[in-house]
Amino acid sequence: MPRNLAEAIVRDGRHSWWSTLPGMVRSLAENWSLEVGEPFQPGGDTAWVAPARDSSGTELVLKLAWRHPESEHEADGLLTWGGHGAVRLQASQRFDETNALLVERCLPGSPLRDRPEPEQDVVIAGLLQRLWVEPEKDHSFEHLAVMCEQWADRFEAEHPGGGPQLDAGLAREGIALFRDLPKTAESEVLLCTDLHAGNVLRAGREPWLVIDPKPYVGDRTYDPLQHMVNCTDRLLADPRGFAWRVADLLGLDRDRLLLWLFARSVQFSPDWPWLAEVARKIAATS
Repeated sequence: MPRNLAEAIVRDGRHSWWSTLPGMVRSLAENWSLEVGEPFQPGGDTAWVAPARDSSGTELVLKLAWRHPESEHEADGLLTWGGHGAVRLQASQRFDETNALLVERCLPGSPLRDRPEPEQDVVIAGLLQRLWVEPEKDHSFEHLAVMCEQWADRFEAEHPGGGPQLDAGLAREGIALFRDLPKTAESEVLLCTDLHAGNVLRAGREPWLVIDPKPYVGDRTYDPLQHMVNCTDRLLADPRGFAWRVADLLGLDRDRLLLWLFARSVQFSPDWPWLAEVARKIAATS
């Protein structure tokens, strides 16, 4: 079992899900004519992922993820993008508690996080601009506002006084923005929402491809935030300058991205306490 997944199963009480996984792997291997290898280590928190090869010898990846709202439409997003900037979807199947995907394998598969962060900025900006497409009118994707409302509700329920890192007034301001910003976008596109340098891999078909998207529809200004909060030193040193650099690379409004960064830093500060300092710095210079 991948180490990270093993810890998550214990933490989140997913033992029943784990007990069904071997049978699903065997069934999918038979139905999709796959030879499945050992899972990637250390793996992620929500999915069992392993290399596979089909009957023609094509290198693929088999992913079985327990179902949760953020990743519910991964297959739909990959189908919409059709391999343009993201891995191609070969097949998918839904079970009661599991989403199974068979996707293109990136080779050599080295992550973008191995490259210097300024280079990461440029690559991620280029990928996002390709992924930001208008979805079909009858699409099934959730709106970004739904996710933000859920996360804001959780913050207020678990940290009614603003949490240990922030004063109550700053926390209220950040969470209010986190609720309001998704509703005021000038235009809406299909978002990746979890794009960071660990989810971008070196590939052969294209120089870099996105894996593990969590698609929603909404304000494109939200989408670079996960990359930004993964760049700890630069974000702590100069949140405004970093936000302006990313905004300029993506053709986004500088001030709106800074507002989103402030709101996300407040919302995420209980899990990543150093983001409280980022929120305070942005508030002090605004």
